[in-house]
Amino acid sequence: MNPGDRVRVERADETYEGVLLPSTTPDDLVVKLDGGYNVGIDRDQSDVEVLESEVYDIEDEESDDSSVVEFDPDLPTISLISTGGTIASTVDYRTGAVTAQFDAKDVLRAVPDLAGRANYRGRVVANILSENMTPDVWRELAQAVYDEIANGADGVVVMHGTDTMQFSASALSFMLDTPVPVVFTGSQRSADRPSSDNVMNAVCSVEAAKADCAEVLVCMHASESDDTCALHRGTRVRKNHTSRRDAFETIGAEPLGEVDYDDEEVTFRREYDERGTQELALADDLESDVELLKFTPGMGVEALDYAEGKAGLVLEGTGLGHVHSDWADRIGELVDDGTTVVMTSQCLGGRVCDRVYDTGRDLLDAGIIEGEDMLPGTAKVKLMWSLANSDDPATTMQEPIAGEITERSVPWE
Repeated sequence: MNPGDRVRVERADETYEGVLLPSTTPDDLVVKLDGGYNVGIDRDQSDVEVLESEVYDIEDEESDDSSVVEFDPDLPTISLISTGGTIASTVDYRTGAVTAQFDAKDVLRAVPDLAGRANYRGRVVANILSENMTPDVWRELAQAVYDEIANGADGVVVMHGTDTMQFSASALSFMLDTPVPVVFTGSQRSADRPSSDNVMNAVCSVEAAKADCAEVLVCMHASESDDTCALHRGTRVRKNHTSRRDAFETIGAEPLGEVDYDDEEVTFRREYDERGTQELALADDLESDVELLKFTPGMGVEALDYAEGKAGLVLEGTGLGHVHSDWADRIGELVDDGTTVVMTSQCLGGRVCDRVYDTGRDLLDAGIIEGEDMLPGTAKVKLMWSLANSDDPATTMQEPIAGEITERSVPWE
């Protein structure tokens, strides 16, 4: 039997029928089932029957031209930067787990729809699942994006795991002034699943990277349908569902724009930084000794001991920005010892205002900084950046730098 043959595999009480695929290990069979999913099966414990030979053309991945991308002088150049994640992942058929292991060339091979849209350059900054992301990798990523743009890229697409994409997009929004689009994208479902969103997200991201909005954006499915990708500003986006393809939402407004998958048309709803208006600049210093603490009822004041000696602390308070009244004195001690404390809200809409109730006024007297309507995660990243790059972090935290603070809070329905 050879890859491309239609086979029936019997193992224990289970029967699998489909097309035999190349396997990464000699001990496993990989079969693409009729429903579109791939399954890995222990070869030694299986009986295999070839039903039909060469029913499917399996390309030779080792062929000399498998990674060749021809240059077209009439097309823009887009840099594809990989950090790992589901969009750049495959299935480990030994464990059945999805693992990040593709580089940028693999993505081009896996998404042939990208051909003819641009000239591509590819580089790998990291090969990790996004829960393993760190500020050090943010710095490496920002430097890589800076270098790609300095070397003539007309746009950059960053392939990233979805779980912490909003943090990385925020980090680059503060660290980088960019004259071209920088578009983060990922995939909620891996390429071996028939419902995978990797192709559409990748294609729409390239179209966004060719467009006029020179900001850091996140490009993901706008709905469960395969028709439109939403373009979210990197500092205002949040992953709001564990597994839906349209998991990402702009908080406090509609998305900044969208990409029509069929028409390949990119449209924007609000003002944005136009291509070429900013000079390329990098400020990638970060103060990593910053924590984010979520307050919940019944949490003792001793929870603040963890922040003792920290450079910065972002609190995710209730409502307008509150914690238990007993916390005010301890927060004042932290501030007096040099910890910058910023208050945000657990609410998805609205801004912090600690001037309404007694607790809020006590917190202001203790020295907390109101985080306006910044998302808590964005506020943490901005505080890391502000402490390292601003002579007056308190003022910087309350001034909009990359669209992280809206002018006023309004309903978005």
